[in-house]
Amino acid sequence: MVRPARFACNPQTAASNAFQRHPTPLVGNDLQAAALQEFDELATALDRAGVEVLIAPDSDQPAKPDAIFPNNWVSFHHDGTVALYPMLAPNRRWERRDEVLEQVVRKGGFRVSRTVDLTHREAEEKYLEGTGSVVLDRVHRMAYACSSPRTDLDVLGEFAQLLDYDLMTFDATDSSGRAIYHTNVLMAIGTAFAVVCGDSIANMAHRTAVFSKLRATGHGIVDITREQMAQFAANVLELASPAAKLIALSTTALDSLNRTQRAILESHAALVPVSIPTIERVGGGGVRCMLAEIHLPKRDTGYGDLRT
Repeated sequence: MVRPARFACNPQTAASNAFQRHPTPLVGNDLQAAALQEFDELATALDRAGVEVLIAPDSDQPAKPDAIFPNNWVSFHHDGTVALYPMLAPNRRWERRDEVLEQVVRKGGFRVSRTVDLTHREAEEKYLEGTGSVVLDRVHRMAYACSSPRTDLDVLGEFAQLLDYDLMTFDATDSSGRAIYHTNVLMAIGTAFAVVCGDSIANMAHRTAVFSKLRATGHGIVDITREQMAQFAANVLELASPAAKLIALSTTALDSLNRTQRAILESHAALVPVSIPTIERVGGGGVRCMLAEIHLPKRDTGYGDLRT
């Protein structure tokens, strides 16, 4: 997690993120304070649930209003790979900081053996925003992605080749017919469950393909509505503690689920809900967006080479 220094509504992302739509009376220091309180409550809740949480501080300059969402610029993989991603908004590219990666390696004791750097694609105006753009089934090596201004299929293909994933791509829209900016607001994949907004995948052949693949890989599906998607019901993340699996989500997301949907999730993992209304309304991202999950192997000695 990255503790924000200058949280704010980002005008450079608003055009493609329909979830940045709720006004707030908070500005300046009051807005920052509210975001920090919500951030700390999530970090504390995860820590209490037994999840190891590494927190890297954001730098004050330059201002990075979306630094609280690190999963869009970096992902960590079980073979020691760190992947860096091309970002649409110029002010989001400043979030990619070696200090954050060094925090993971040194404080977390993880080993990095390779860095896959896709950021050169920004010069071509082609983007792929990490595990926002791509929802990974890491066990079955499947990558699910909906096309959008932030998810370019050429870059996605390069990602799949370099990290050895098969692809499932589709188009998805919200209730206004706009392309959904990130795949992780319409679907989430855990070990044995998946949350999907089937209504958002208009092409029936594509919808059937997505659901069939998920079922074939052993996932029980929670099919949510577009209205629930707008409440971040799919923006959830399965995490692990030494004792058990859990699902991190916002109270907004939890409150939108019906009894049956909630029971399905609870049958797979304990739910850890946290209230983050300021971050959701102003930043347009949810709990899952705030978490860059770490699958790196632990190291024995040495710090590894972040630029291998």
